[in-house]
Formats: sequence, structure tokens, C-alpha cells
Amino acid sequence: MFLTISRTFKEGIKNFWRNGWLSFATVSVLMLSLFVVSVLMMITFSANLLLKNVQEKANISIYFKSDVTDEKVQEAQRELEKTSEIKSIAYVSKKKALENFKSNNVNEPAIIQSLEELGDNPLLASLVVRSKNPGQYESINEFINQADFFGDVSRVNYGKNKEIIEKLNGIIATTKKVGLSLEILFAVIAVLITFNTIRITIYSYKQEVEIMRLVGASNIFIRLPFVFEGLIYGTIASISSMLILFIAVKFAMPYLTSSIPPAILIDLYFSKFGLLFGLQIGTGTLLGIISSMIAIRRYLQI
Repeated sequence: MFLTISRTFKEGIKNFWRNGWLSFATVSVLMLSLFVVSVLMMITFSANLLLKNVQEKANISIYFKSDVTDEKVQEAQRELEKTSEIKSIAYVSKKKALENFKSNNVNEPAIIQSLEELGDNPLLASLVVRSKNPGQYESINEFINQADFFGDVSRVNYGKNKEIIEKLNGIIATTKKVGLSLEILFAVIAVLITFNTIRITIYSYKQEVEIMRLVGASNIFIRLPFVFEGLIYGTIASISSMLILFIAVKFAMPYLTSSIPPAILIDLYFSKFGLLFGLQIGTGTLLGIISSMIAIRRYLQI
């Protein structure tokens, strides 16, 4: 059995090299299909990473009216601490808010000067609330709206964080839908191209197949070279796709925004390398084998 596999595998390699440009075209189409899939997966991974970062940084900031005393703000804090969903509450006084604002705008002298000309501190005291789970912010926001201290509240900034999280969730959902459609489309194209390549190979070696049949070669011995040929197409396409994906990631780095630091994208590529490569090898070889089997079943009458 081992000898049969060894010989038929060598025949599959010979078929691959003999087909020349046809093999190159088949590998290219398969590679493009796998590359599109891997790019969509990288986009999904990046969007999930961004969503996780936003969720970790998300909070509800409750800003109190300027005439509300520190005692009332601390009473509100104690009331909030009774809520089980809340992980932590940080009190930011008007003085602390002003210090933070100045440190964040230290390179903006015009803003600092305008602030000094106002004389009084225009910033509001606030409570920064973080939940134990990102999904609990909605219920915390409802609790704040119904709380006794809500009449002292100037504004709550939960809406902005909620909008960002919902947008990212929408991007991830859309990417998955588009990705699935493109994956199916390119998989069909790849199967058709590989199928036609194997079909042409079968026609090219029709006489050799007849001779092997006459000398008593088994059906497995005749079919396996074409199966291995499809396997080779898928394997080479998978490896090539991973190399091109790495080049694409490196090329995209200068154009990234601060939301996705280039180093994180590279780390993401290497951290997901095993998963990406495994899926590509599995998908590529499966597409190659399926195409070969369809062509053999239809055109190799043995």
C-alpha cells in the first residue's frame, strides 16, 4: 500500500509540472480564493479586538450639575454601590477634572489660556462607573435614570459608548455575512477551475490510462495520481496565500489608524497563524480533492 501511494504521489507531481501554465492558473485561482477568506478572517479578528478594547475602556460617566455639593455626589456613589452589576466607581471632583483637562491639553496653549480667562472652573464633578460585564451597561443606565439622585445629574455619556459598541457589532456581523458569500463564490470558482484542469489532464493521459488498464493496474493506482494532483494544487495555494497575506499585512501597516496599531496587527497575524494556516491547508486540500474526485468520477471511465 505504501509503495502504491509513493508511486502515485510521484505521478501526481509529474502531472502538476507537465501541465505548466495550466497548473499555475489553477494554483492562482485557488490562492486568490483562500487569500480573500484569510483577509476577511483578519478583518473579523481585528474588529473583535477593537470591540474588546472598546468594551474594556467603556464606562458610564455621570456628570452632576455645577451647584450640586460633594456630599450629594458621594451619596449618589453610595446608592450606586448597592448595584451588583457595578465593578467600580471613581469619583472625579471639579478640581480633579480641571487638572486632568489641563494635562490632556498641555500642548494646546490657546485652550489653556481661554480656560484661565474664564476664571471659574467650568468643569463638572462626575462619577465614572465600570460594569463587571460590558453587556450590563444598559441595565446600569436604566438604574441611573430611575435613581433618586437623577434630578442632580447634568448628563450621562453612556449613549456615545453604546453607539460605538453597536457599530462595531454591526461591522462584525456584516463582515461575517459578506465573508460567507464571498467564500462560497470563490470556492465554487476554485472547484470549477481545478475540475477543468484535472479533466484536461485525464484527456491528455487517456492512452496511458488505457495501457495501465490493459496491464492490470488497479482502479486506485489509476485514480490516485489525479487525486494527489488536486491535493498539490490546494497545498501550494495555501502556503502561497499565507505568504501573500503576510506581505499584505506589512503593506497595510503605514495606512492604519491609531485604532489598530501596526504592531498589534502583526501580533494578531502570528497569534492566529496556526488557525489561519490550518484552515487554509484544510480548505485548499479539500477543494483540490473534491475537484479531482468530481473530474475522475465523470471523465475517468474505469
